[in-house]
Amino acid sequence: MTRSISITNTKSLNILDLVVSGAELRGWKGHGVKGLAELGLKALPHQYIQPHQERFASTTNEPNKYFIPVIGISNWDYLNVAKAICEAASKWGFFQIVNHGVPIHVLEDVKFATNKFFALPLPPPEKVIYSKEQSVTNNVRFVTRFTPDAEKALEWKDYLF
Repeated sequence: MTRSISITNTKSLNILDLVVSGAELRGWKGHGVKGLAELGLKALPHQYIQPHQERFASTTNEPNKYFIPVIGISNWDYLNVAKAICEAASKWGFFQIVNHGVPIHVLEDVKFATNKFFALPLPPPEKVIYSKEQSVTNNVRFVTRFTPDAEKALEWKDYLF
C-alpha cells in the first residue's frame, strides 16, 4: 500500500534530511527518492532543479542531436575501449555496452529483479533505509548520493552500492 501526503510548499522542506538522513515528516524519514516520489508532492523540490547552465536544451530541431554513447567490446582493444568508456562517462555520465557476451535471458533476469526490488513496499517509518544499521552487510547498501561541496542539485535517483 502506498502512503501519500500532500505537500505544496517544498521550499520549507529539508529534503536532504527527509530523503537521506532520517528526519521525519508525518511518518516519513530516510526513504530515498522513491519515498519522496510517493509523498504526493505538488511541485518538484527546488533542491532537485538543475541550474540553467547545466541543463540540456529542452527542444531541438536537429534529429539525433543527443544520443546515448554505445560502446562495443567484442573486439577488445583495451586502450580504445578504456578511452571510449572514460570519454562517455565524463561527457555523458552513462553509456551502453554492446557485444559483451552476456546472454539476453541473464539481462532480462536482471531487469526483472531490479523492477521487483524497486517495487517493494517501503519499510515501516521507524526504519531509515539509508542507515548503515539497516544493511545486512557493509558491502552492499541502498543509497542516494549528494555531495553539497561538489554538486549544485540533488539527483533524482536511488541505487544499490
